[in-house]
This record gives sequence, structure tokens and C-alpha cells, in this order.
Amino acid sequence: MATYLEYMKVAMRHARYEEVEGEGWYGSIPGFGGLWANGPTLEDTREELYSALDGWLHVNFFLGTGKAPELDGISLYAAPPPAN
Repeated sequence: MATYLEYMKVAMRHARYEEVEGEGWYGSIPGFGGLWANGPTLEDTREELYSALDGWLHVNFFLGTGKAPELDGISLYAAPPPAN
């Protein structure tokens, strides 16, 4: 189980960005349905995506409406205890 900040860092390494001609930049992270951000520069888009990821995790993890995906073997969830 990873810390929240460790998980955020790993998730951001999976981010994908594309330049939208005349519009700025668009970013998303595969596996996080509905999570995206845009901005006039790549750096602005990265910052917006980080903030959006934080909000996405809050809604889906802390409020229990979904489950954040495991990334590179990193999870926000503790492994279940072994069965006796």
C-alpha cells in the first residue's frame, strides 16, 4: 500500500498529453474514467491534471464511489489479511 502522495506521483507518470491546435493542451490519465484537464500551456495542463486527479481520488476513494486503479504495482488499498 502506497501513501497518497506516492500514488499521485505514479499516476502522473502515466499522464498523456496532446497539443490541440489553436486550443492549448489536453491531458488525461488512462484508467481514470472522466479525469482530464486542459490549459493554454503544457505546464498549466499538468498542474490542472494534478488538481483534477486529487479531486477524482477524493470522490472515488474517500467517498467510496469507486476504486482507484493499481498502477505499477502501487495501490491505495491495503492487501486483505491472509486467510487462516
